Amino acid sequence: MIGLETEDLKPPRMTVVVVNYNGGDYLQGCLHSLAEQTFRDFETILVDNASTDGSLDRLIGLPPECRIIRSDRNLGFAAANNLAAKQARGEWLVLLNPDAEALPDWLEELLRAAERRPDHRMLASLQLSMDAPDQLDGAGDCYLAYGFAWRGGHGHHVPQCLPAGICFAPCGAAAMYPRDAFLDAGGFDERYFCYHEDVDLGFRLRLMGESCQFVPTARIRHAGSAISGRRSEFSTFHGVRNGIWTYLKNMPLELLCLTLPIWAAGLIAFLVRGCFRGTFIATWRGIGAGLAGYPHALIERAKMNGRRVVGVAEIAASLCWNPISYLRRQVVLGAFEAD
Repeated sequence: MIGLETEDLKPPRMTVVVVNYNGGDYLQGCLHSLAEQTFRDFETILVDNASTDGSLDRLIGLPPECRIIRSDRNLGFAAANNLAAKQARGEWLVLLNPDAEALPDWLEELLRAAERRPDHRMLASLQLSMDAPDQLDGAGDCYLAYGFAWRGGHGHHVPQCLPAGICFAPCGAAAMYPRDAFLDAGGFDERYFCYHEDVDLGFRLRLMGESCQFVPTARIRHAGSAISGRRSEFSTFHGVRNGIWTYLKNMPLELLCLTLPIWAAGLIAFLVRGCFRGTFIATWRGIGAGLAGYPHALIERAKMNGRRVVGVAEIAASLCWNPISYLRRQVVLGAFEAD
């Protein structure tokens, strides 16, 4: 590890975590955007997952209080963030993908929203496409009651007015959590390696009584799967497998029994879609690995049932029940109670 010795200094309000794996020139743009933030009371922890492209070695102009952790192997997104969270000193843990760039007031707007609505302690950013600024990369993560997640509004044109509201969970590309809540929930499930771990954590935190707000004024530009490839065999396998685990681990039993037949039909539809997209084999492998991991899901369900404080009705209300919203990748936001 290299960086500043900060143990004797006053802890910062925020710790921003960036996990890099062969991020190329994207990484420099990401860190430069953090160096330009209007809010300054934060530290940055950069975890490098044994990159081989030299992206770490050619960095210049690091953000203040930047610590670099060089791993000798690829830990994956989940484990690398957990490692950084344990070493973080900030009250708030903020995640930013290496292929994303934050607008200068990003941290300032996140903190302002957190202070305004302290009952919604998970915060999701407005993600714009880096290649097409008039296109949405995402407005919070949404979760269909039948066991499938999507990034709200992904690929849609940016509307003239996108209000703040309640979403299911923040996308891990640009998320903010209370550090204590993140650690208390066990952080990301490291078995996931990457993909869907943010939805899983958001679901667990909801079961533990937390809620998530979407902050449209906290904006980033995101290249989106620029490093791993959106429809690569790697991303397809992990996305399908981890999505199965998220559903089986977290869905309350009453809702699981209700939604299981449509969920199973959805997996068959995934296979059919894979025939046309060239991802059939990766999808088939993902389904097999997901179902094979059911014993682990049962263990995790038992752990979560002992910590769950939210009733079935409240969880049901946080889910999207309209399959059309999933198919069209619509933004799904609930209204806040009157301020």
